[in-house]
Amino acid sequence: MELEQARKLWHPEPGWLNTAAYGLPPEPAWTALQAALADWRVGRTSSEGWEESAGRSRTAFASLVGVPTADVAVGSTVSQLLGPVAAALPAGATVVVPEVEFTANLFPWLVQVERGVTVRTVPAAGLVDAIDAGTDLVAFSLVQSSDGTIADYDRIVAAARAHDALVAVDATQACGWLPFDAGRADVVVVGGYKWLMAPRGTAFAYLAPALRERLRPDAAGWYAAEDPHAAFYGPPLRLAGDARRFDLSPVWFSWVGATPALELLAEVGVPAVREHNVALANRFLAGLGRPPGESAIVTVDIPGAPERLERAGVRAAVRAGRVRASFHLYSTEADVDLALDALTG
Repeated sequence: MELEQARKLWHPEPGWLNTAAYGLPPEPAWTALQAALADWRVGRTSSEGWEESAGRSRTAFASLVGVPTADVAVGSTVSQLLGPVAAALPAGATVVVPEVEFTANLFPWLVQVERGVTVRTVPAAGLVDAIDAGTDLVAFSLVQSSDGTIADYDRIVAAARAHDALVAVDATQACGWLPFDAGRADVVVVGGYKWLMAPRGTAFAYLAPALRERLRPDAAGWYAAEDPHAAFYGPPLRLAGDARRFDLSPVWFSWVGATPALELLAEVGVPAVREHNVALANRFLAGLGRPPGESAIVTVDIPGAPERLERAGVRAAVRAGRVRASFHLYSTEADVDLALDALTG
């Protein structure tokens, strides 16, 4: 499906420039979710169909980030999916993280400090230089949620590999608009409710096969089994042989709403979405007299900006005292101009 055709599947109120907080569902996702809720209300169907949505979403996500479906685990939150990786670090290990990092990719490492893991926080610009022979794992966001800065993925991975360090990437603010190869890292986690436009309660983790051998699925339940529907009761332990052993039992309705959104993104193609999003972000920057960038997330420091945008009906976020605007495939030039009129008029 072409991007312009896909864009007809959204009808947002003017002025939504806050996908970095949460994405808006396309019509097929909204319709599927309403149908599932209606069935639940009256007991019209069994739950197996809702569960299948998690598997379809897994496949679509794997396609988006260029990895085998068997290497993807599904869960509910980024920090939960990072938990087994953090728990597997040996006492005495050192983790290097940017000092301004969303806590979902920080707290899982920090809670290991009590058992001897060291966490070094460094300026984001100095992350590559901070990776040394004493580094066991480097964790960072591919796109920084506070200001939209895109990390130098290639250089960070190269520096980590030069010192045999693991690479853990939070791609929540990238996946869905920024093309990247998840397979270059050891673990890539993504919350589904932002640029993937899924309901909250959906998250993914690419777990490299070599890394999985070092992890223990402490939260394993029936859905982590090789055949989940044959694992409702009793021993023996019979976990899946691939990344599914790290699955959590799916939050039914969240996954029902996720599947159409992810499949639509996979059909449209992330490169086309990136081109659209960045063009709108640069239209916004140009209107403020600022040079163009490469991100779909931008921040501006203008006195009274939050109040001026609110009066104009523009919904954006404030991070670290600055207005953060984010543009996705349902955003329009009219949305951009509405914000610019509020900020420059």
